[in-house]
Amino acid sequence: MIENFVFSLLLILAVLLFTKNVRRIAQNILMGKKAGINDQKPRRWKTMARVAIGQSKMGSRPISAVLHIFVYVGFIVINIEMLEILIDGVFGTHRILAFLGAIYPVLISMFEILALLVILACVFFLTRRNLVKVPRFWNREMTTWPRSDANIILVTEILLMSSILVMNAADGLLQERGHTYYAAMGTFLVSDMMQPWFAGMSEGALINLERATWWFHIVGVFIFLNYIPYSKHFHIFLSFPNVWYSKLGPLGKMDNMPAITNEVKMMLDPSGAQDMPAEGEEDIGQFGAKEATDLTWKHLMDAYTCTECGRCTSSCPANITGKKLSPRKVVMDVRDRMEEIGKLVGKKGKDATDGNSLFDRITDEELWACTTCNACTHECPVNIDPLVVILELRRYLVMEKASAPGEINTTFSNIENNGAPWQFSHEDRMEWAEK
Repeated sequence: MIENFVFSLLLILAVLLFTKNVRRIAQNILMGKKAGINDQKPRRWKTMARVAIGQSKMGSRPISAVLHIFVYVGFIVINIEMLEILIDGVFGTHRILAFLGAIYPVLISMFEILALLVILACVFFLTRRNLVKVPRFWNREMTTWPRSDANIILVTEILLMSSILVMNAADGLLQERGHTYYAAMGTFLVSDMMQPWFAGMSEGALINLERATWWFHIVGVFIFLNYIPYSKHFHIFLSFPNVWYSKLGPLGKMDNMPAITNEVKMMLDPSGAQDMPAEGEEDIGQFGAKEATDLTWKHLMDAYTCTECGRCTSSCPANITGKKLSPRKVVMDVRDRMEEIGKLVGKKGKDATDGNSLFDRITDEELWACTTCNACTHECPVNIDPLVVILELRRYLVMEKASAPGEINTTFSNIENNGAPWQFSHEDRMEWAEK
């Protein structure tokens, strides 16, 4: 009864703390502007099924894709065994799902195979990150914390999967020895092969081993659950809604500001002013984005969904050719800035400011290095769109600060004066064809 009480208390605390952390992130995301994304629902469901569930965009790198599927499927399916552990922990039962009879050992064996595949995949990923040192995991934005975060996640998954296998191996030996609490349930495929490692242990030692690994696994899951909101691993929860709300129109297309559009229409056709919607008279406000909260909530959700995999950066032509731009860094900077704003608002209220902005993290050089080729948006496995953030920051620089590279300012002047990006007037535009 004491064990059941302690377990139930830990379960309640873990869920409450996780809920609190999720609410904090949700509040940060909702500080963004309205996005108005709720159209073409059938197409959105299909996109989510293909990209988020089917992992369709992972296939461009086959080895990583297959190993990620092991981890992805293992994480989902093994949670069925977690359900059994939760029931056993609350009610003091042991392997409550054993009533399934002959199906039960088949299920457990399948879970064990997936656990083994997860372990192998995580070992491969750790090796690739820390020994092979794949370049995209060592860009300048991948400082000590992002690299450590990835390693913590991989090591934790190895430990949690290993504890299941050891627990089952000890359980199997106790079943063979006829212990009354550990009734015979059949053969478990992977853990049975591990039993010789523990065969020399006494019955009491095996019971302690089984209980210790059981507690290690479940407490580890509770801790890991509450670590996830502080980690890039939060994408396991946000990737599905993020893909559902992803952009369905042409990638790279800038959204017009309705108030400006109406102003232009009235300038071109004053007689039609009475037909313009009411928003034509609204305050135009600020052009572009200076602060993270100037972006829409979808852009902020993108930032919290980022897996930091670096596929966007490794495909960016600007980055490949040595420019400072890294699309992953832009997304991470938005997320980190929102964390700062969230803490500030929590302490001092919604109107609090610290005098900083996104431009304290993202330089003009990075923004103007972007060629708007959309390689980053095509590569992202969860449909994050770094280009939109870059374009909104550029819009602020140009329209609010009149700050743009000289070549672009010259182009603007030519368009204004000549109606074309070149320096020739209307009368001279055909001179190039002479002779």
